Amino acid sequence: MPSRFQPRCARPSLMISAVIMLSCSVHSFGQSSSATTAANPPQEKVSDPAAGQSPDTGVHGAIVGTVFDQSGAVVGGARVRLTPQGAPNQGDSSSQDAVSGADGQFSFSNVVPGPFQLTISSAGFASMTLSGILHPGEIYNSAKIALAVAENVTDVEVGVSQTDVAEEEVKIEEKQRVLGVIPNFYVSYAKHPVPLSPKQKFGLAWKTVIDPFTLVVVAGAAGVEQAQNHFSEYGQGAQGYGKRFGANYADTVSGTFIGAAILPVLLKQDPRYFYRGTGSTESRFFYAIANSVICKGDNGRWQPNYSNVLGSLAAGGISNIYYPSQDRDGAELTFENAAIGVGATAIGNIFQEFLIRKLTPKSRRGTDEQ
Repeated sequence: MPSRFQPRCARPSLMISAVIMLSCSVHSFGQSSSATTAANPPQEKVSDPAAGQSPDTGVHGAIVGTVFDQSGAVVGGARVRLTPQGAPNQGDSSSQDAVSGADGQFSFSNVVPGPFQLTISSAGFASMTLSGILHPGEIYNSAKIALAVAENVTDVEVGVSQTDVAEEEVKIEEKQRVLGVIPNFYVSYAKHPVPLSPKQKFGLAWKTVIDPFTLVVVAGAAGVEQAQNHFSEYGQGAQGYGKRFGANYADTVSGTFIGAAILPVLLKQDPRYFYRGTGSTESRFFYAIANSVICKGDNGRWQPNYSNVLGSLAAGGISNIYYPSQDRDGAELTFENAAIGVGATAIGNIFQEFLIRKLTPKSRRGTDEQ
């Protein structure tokens, strides 16, 4: 009796299956200026940084931190200004600016050691100022920065909302096709991606299930099953083929909507794979594998990928309604296929990290425009 394979759900497997058939943050810091260091005369003493002088040792440091609100949620898009304190001849021109990413993190590199001040501001929150001393070669991790909600907001800031930014990301993702043909919608190449709204999650799922390539893959799978007489109770001829096509398409629709729309909306999880593209080959490899069981929440934090696992189980259970009775093998096969689905997700992520971007013409636009 042939066992059927349930589709993985959090990121639809159509594109990965087709590619296999064909072929088988640290955030960008963005500082515009780099502090330069002059060598000390041979006999000159280095001044004490606590006394207001930056030690001219030539060993720079870094400052990192994460911005939260008082509820503990990360704050993306917060502006952080780094200003050296007490150094002679250093005015506003020596200040550096950064913006916290979707995970709330910010970073400054090549910072001259000495006293410094951080000023953090974000729309709707009261500004916050922190001070500290950076020692040579140190990576200074600021304490948890929790912004308070502004009591009296008098300024009206006109800008682009996160929903608008996400909409632009989705428009780019909907144009991503491997070799210009195979849908690659569920991958984000943006440097600082923002979470999708519920409407956008359902829209991306709908776009996937009605895509012509999806219908071609489903039709091909039904043809193979008919040729091998899988699910023999369906019979042969046009009627048998129609039943096989309907069952395969029902698998695709239920898997896509449950794992990439319904559960991600209810659990506030993002169904996309976030391309890393930097770091060692080993770190990228394990990042890709890990993303089969973890995902980003809408709050920007990594968490267990319940949408993928539960979506596979739910789709498998639902399929027992319309598959022939002799092929309904109960809970054991459903759990087995869910595990296979997680493994397929891991393999697909490895393809995404090392191969598929090179074969996706529109992908670079998604990164460069952010």
